[in-house]
Amino acid sequence: MNWITELFTGNGVAHTVLLFALVIASGIGLGKIKLFGISLGITFVLFAGILAGHLGLKVNHEILHFMKEFGLILFVYSIGLQVGPGFFSSFKKGGLTLNMLALSVVLSGVAITVIIHYVRDIPMQTMVGIMSGAVTNTPGLGAAQQAFYDMSHGTNDSSIASGYAVAYPMAVVGIIGSIMLMRFIFKIKQDRELENLIRLSDQDRELFELTSVEVKNPSVFGKNIGEIHRLINRKFIISRVLHINNATVEIASSKTVLNEGDKIFVATTSVNREAIQTFLGIPVSMEQDEWELLDSHLVSRRILISRSVINGKLIKELHLRSNFGVNITRVNRSGVDLIADPRLSLQVGDRVTVVGDANSILSVEKILGNQMKRLNEPNLAPIFIGIFLGVLLGSIPFAFPCIPQPVKLGLAGGPLIVAILISIFGPKYHLVTYTTMSANLMLRELGICLFLACVGIEAGENFVSTIVNGGYVWIGLGFMITVIPLLIVGIVGRLVFKLNYFTLIGLLSGSTTDPPALAYSNAVAENDAPAVAYAAVYPLTMFLRVLCAQLLILFFC
Repeated sequence: MNWITELFTGNGVAHTVLLFALVIASGIGLGKIKLFGISLGITFVLFAGILAGHLGLKVNHEILHFMKEFGLILFVYSIGLQVGPGFFSSFKKGGLTLNMLALSVVLSGVAITVIIHYVRDIPMQTMVGIMSGAVTNTPGLGAAQQAFYDMSHGTNDSSIASGYAVAYPMAVVGIIGSIMLMRFIFKIKQDRELENLIRLSDQDRELFELTSVEVKNPSVFGKNIGEIHRLINRKFIISRVLHINNATVEIASSKTVLNEGDKIFVATTSVNREAIQTFLGIPVSMEQDEWELLDSHLVSRRILISRSVINGKLIKELHLRSNFGVNITRVNRSGVDLIADPRLSLQVGDRVTVVGDANSILSVEKILGNQMKRLNEPNLAPIFIGIFLGVLLGSIPFAFPCIPQPVKLGLAGGPLIVAILISIFGPKYHLVTYTTMSANLMLRELGICLFLACVGIEAGENFVSTIVNGGYVWIGLGFMITVIPLLIVGIVGRLVFKLNYFTLIGLLSGSTTDPPALAYSNAVAENDAPAVAYAAVYPLTMFLRVLCAQLLILFFC
C-alpha cells in the first residue's frame, strides 16, 4: 500500500494533480453552504487550501508558484476580455470618480499602516507585508520583498511573507464582509438596484428605434439621401423608400432621391428620432410588416458574422448595396442594437439585419458566414498572444525619480490591461477576440480556483504557528487596514456620489485588487456592473499598490 502513501505525501505529478483537485472540489462544495443566507462561494477554496497546507500536504515550490501566477493571469485576462468593450465608455461616464475613490482607499490604507508602525513599533517591512496581505495584493508583496532585498544587500526578511500570509485570509473575509455590510447599512434591495442600473444604462446608451416618416419638408425635396445626411448631422439609416408617384418600394442608397409625399423607413436612436422626424416631415404609423407586404420580394433577415476575414472591416468596405442591392440597417453586438453607420467596424459574433431580395441575401450570407458552429470553436491563438503581450508589459520596469528600484505592473496588471486593449482594438487589426460566454466563464473560474488553492496551500503550513506566536495581533492590524478604508469610501460613494450598489461593490473589490471579492460581487449582482467598475479602477490601483509598497520600504527601512 506504499503507493497510496506516496500519492498523498509525495512530490510527483500525480500527487500535485490530486491535491489541487481535492482542494478545489472540497472548497467549491463547502462554499455552497449558507450561513444566515450567505455563502462564501468560490472563496472557500482558499480556506480548503490552508487546511491542506496545515495538515502537511505540500506541492513543489516551483510548481506552486507557477500555478498561482498562471491561474491569476487566466482570471484577470478573461475579466479584461469581458469588460474591455465597455471600459473606456465607463471611464468617461464615471471612471474619474471611481478612480478617485479607489485612490482614497489606497492612501487611507497606507496612512493606517504608517500610524500602526509608529504606535505599535512594528518594523515597516513587516507592516508592508501585513498591508499587502490586507489588500490581497501579491505583486505588492513581491515588490516589497525585492526592494528590501536590494536595500539590505541580499538579505531577506521572512516577516514580510509571514505578515502577508497571516493577514490574507481575514482580508478576504473583511473585503467580502464590507460588501455585505454595505448592503445592510443602506438596506439594499437588489431588484430596485437592478432597475436603477438598467435605467442609468438606458440613459447613457442610445437605444435603437425604427420609425416611418412621410417626407413633407420642402428643403429636402429632390435631394438624395447622401445630401440629407450632410444637412442633418444625426445618426440614422434609411432602409426603404416608398415612392408615392409610382407606388414602388426601393432599397435606399446614398443616391436615392426623396420627393414630396415619399414614405421612408428609418432606423435611428431614441435620442435622434424626434429630430429626424421633424426635419424630414411627419411620422406615420407603418410597421416593418407593412413595409414587407408592400413589396413581397424584399425581406429582412438577421445574419451572424462568423467569417474571420470580415472581422474589423467597415460596413462601407463590403459594398453590399452596389454589389447585391441590399442594405445593413442595424447591428446587434452583445445584445445591443447599433445603427449601421457605414463607418462602423464589424466584429465576429455581430448579428446584422439585412434588407433586400431573398436571393441576394443568400449571397450575402455566404460572404458574412452565418455559421454558429464556427463561433463555438475556440480562438486560442489570440488568447495566448494576449497573455504573451500582457506578461511582457507586466515585466517592463518603469523608473521614477528618487526611487532606486523600478516599478512593474506585474503578472496581474499587465495581462488585464492588454486584454482590455485587445478586446477594444483587436478587431481593427483583424484579430479575432470573440469567445463565447461559457468559454470565458470556464477560463475565469479555472484561473481563480488555481490561484486560491495555491495561496491557501502556501500559507497553511505556518499559519497556526504564526498566529500562536504573536501573529494573531497581525490579523487584527491587517483587518483594520482592510476594513476601515473600505467602509469610509463605501459610505462616501453611496451617500455623496450616489453610486449604484453593484458599481460600488465592484469599486471596493477593485480598490483592493481582490479577485475573490470580484467573484463574490459578480455572483451577488448577476450582471457585469461590478466587473466593469473593477476593471475601471484596477490598473491605477494595482500600480499604486506596487508603488506604495516599495516606497514604504525605501523611506522607512
